[in-house]
Amino acid sequence: MRMSTAQLLRTILILAVASVSRDCFSQSLSTFELRHEKLTEISEIPVSISLDEITYLHDSVLVLYEISTKGKRQIPFQIEQGNPRTLTFITGYGFAQGEKITYELVSGENFQTETVGSSLSDGALVISSGGKNLLRYNFKTIYPPAGIDTAYKRSGFIHPLWSPGGQVLTRIQPPDHYHHYGIWNPWTHVLFRGDTVDFWNINSRQGTVRFANFVSVVDGPVFSEYSVLHEHVVFRPGGREEVALNELQKVRVYRPANDKSNFIVDFLIQLNCAGENEVRLLEYRYGGLGWRTTGEWDNKNSTVLTSEGRTRKNADGTKALWCVVQGATGNDHAGVVMMSHPTNYNHPEPLRIWPEDQYGRGDMFANFSPTRDTDWLLVPGKTYVLRYRFLVFNGHTNVVKAAEAWKHFAYPPVTVVTKTE
Repeated sequence: MRMSTAQLLRTILILAVASVSRDCFSQSLSTFELRHEKLTEISEIPVSISLDEITYLHDSVLVLYEISTKGKRQIPFQIEQGNPRTLTFITGYGFAQGEKITYELVSGENFQTETVGSSLSDGALVISSGGKNLLRYNFKTIYPPAGIDTAYKRSGFIHPLWSPGGQVLTRIQPPDHYHHYGIWNPWTHVLFRGDTVDFWNINSRQGTVRFANFVSVVDGPVFSEYSVLHEHVVFRPGGREEVALNELQKVRVYRPANDKSNFIVDFLIQLNCAGENEVRLLEYRYGGLGWRTTGEWDNKNSTVLTSEGRTRKNADGTKALWCVVQGATGNDHAGVVMMSHPTNYNHPEPLRIWPEDQYGRGDMFANFSPTRDTDWLLVPGKTYVLRYRFLVFNGHTNVVKAAEAWKHFAYPPVTVVTKTE
């Protein structure tokens, strides 16, 4: 059916008015730029800015655009409610070195969908994206295999940590160390109220670290994050227990990179004395954030490389900004860049890396251990913070990629607001 001239003109007028209406309701609030030393195709990194310095509008009516030589495109963002609110997005994919990248925040219709989510199942919280599991946090107490001393039971740990391709990169309760639990954070040699307590070797029955409660769980288009309270519990005679140390552990998992080859896991660990007694973390060769890797890795199919150029042969006991542990996983290759933040105690941090001949085949264990060569005194009323980042990847990572990833973690790009309406 053909339109008359009058009908055609009326249709054009309606479309024009609709277009004008959309423009009227889409108002530019601010533009800002990122200042950084370098961006490459492997450098997708999280960036956060203070939102309240720009607008008090609700996130449901905000849209974020990225403007580069590739054009203008809407990108996902996530807002943390706080004082001030923080807007977080991911930048860096596919840009040339030195390219100027501008961002524009406008008021308008927001079509974001959640891409990183969490679910509770059978005593665990699982974080996934795009139908693929990334990380599982176990808050339910897990017992050792039948016939093994039940003192080895444990809660509050990560397993599995999956690679982007779905390979499992962690291991729990290996027969050589039943107290190893994927990724976990106990201390080995602790002075508390005149006694030395071991929270790591739980079969000693001196103490343990256990999940106490969830503080928060947040999902969104950019990251999923959980915060949990862990209690470092001292076992006293007669079955009594005493909490020596409270640990608030916040773990944030960012959506995988556009090319699906990697994703980021950030750890924020806050330590507080639980009562009026100080806690001294005594010098010991291991303790703190540990990672027992997949049982697939041995001294023939996996490697270690640190920021100081050390390898599996000589990394143990040395200090590092970052450490790459990677190896073969079935028909694939995967690994993690472990990064220590410059504000951490005793940074650059000492490493505990198992030697090449561990148990004959060279099983892999990696640990940033800030108390390896010195004590750390924690006093009541103060908060002590450790920050780590894991860049989890498939494929291979070299010194250039690892160093750049650490630089973006330690010194993220600075945002400069160029216009605010």
